[in-house]
Amino acid sequence: MTEPLEKRLEKAMAELHAAQEAVARTERELRSASFSALSSDRAVRATAGSQGELSGIEFLENKYRDMSPQELAASVLEAAGVARRKMNRHVMQAMAPFTEPSSNVPELKGFEMDWERIFGPEVLREEPEDTARGGQAAPVWRDALGEEEED
Repeated sequence: MTEPLEKRLEKAMAELHAAQEAVARTERELRSASFSALSSDRAVRATAGSQGELSGIEFLENKYRDMSPQELAASVLEAAGVARRKMNRHVMQAMAPFTEPSSNVPELKGFEMDWERIFGPEVLREEPEDTARGGQAAPVWRDALGEEEED
């Protein structure tokens, strides 16, 4: 036997209110979020704010003093890009529950997000962990400078 329309509407309204509260909580959490990342040469730490903006940069252990301007710029861009992708992935993860259909109200389908269109294709690629470069390929910036990685 099917559920009465009034009962289904009541369930849908309750789920809608719960979703609105969850979205508000998620927005508050995202507004205060930030992520940091180190460049692969460990010379720069960059922090991306809640909207992906560069909100902080640190030059570590005076390594920048021995770097060419191009090397330093490459390290800054690398660290900032990784921090921004971390923030973007955090947004994707936080918003994921709202993209799924309702288990209680089949008519509430969730919404589709084109994350690649919003953040760019790199957000969907696997990101190597922030570890020492044991076994990893040379960073792209080294190739751009025509340098080989030293062990």
